[in-house]
Amino acid sequence: MIDTVTRTTFIDTFKRLRPFNFSYEGLDALFDYFEQLEDDLGEQIEFDPIAICCEWSEYDNLQEVINNYDCIESLDDLYNHTQVIEVYNLDGTTKNGRLIIQDF
Repeated sequence: MIDTVTRTTFIDTFKRLRPFNFSYEGLDALFDYFEQLEDDLGEQIEFDPIAICCEWSEYDNLQEVINNYDCIESLDDLYNHTQVIEVYNLDGTTKNGRLIIQDF
């Protein structure tokens, strides 16, 4: 049984189950990432918010990432180690400095 997950359902589910894991802008970026991944793979991805929370983290800025990972010195280093989603303001036009990374 497959249920279609809309952007609103995606964000509302996270805010209900894990309200502090991701910002609204971060959830918007994550939704776009997973939709693009489905298109690239040509198959649907199971929506598992708990697994996403265990596998992905949002940071306020690159310095926070650098503080958590000794092997990271720059944004290029980060891109070389893992998946990175740069978060935009909700207007979709301006990066706000926040980053979501696949934990490694």
